[in-house]
Amino acid sequence: MKNMITTVEVWKEGGMFTAYCTELDTASCGHTPEEAKKNLEEVIVIQLEETARLGTAKDFFGSF
Repeated sequence: MKNMITTVEVWKEGGMFTAYCTELDTASCGHTPEEAKKNLEEVIVIQLEETARLGTAKDFFGSF
């Protein structure tokens, strides 16, 4: 797997933290900033695996 450099923004909403990847328009949350970033990484991995499995990676990355 190749490495991908992305931007991650983290902010607090109520009692939870949200982590958002601007390049992939993907978000996740957690009770701490670290948990939110870890959850976001898991979501991105699943998203990339599924687009590869479905053969839709070209559509997903079309703007890149």
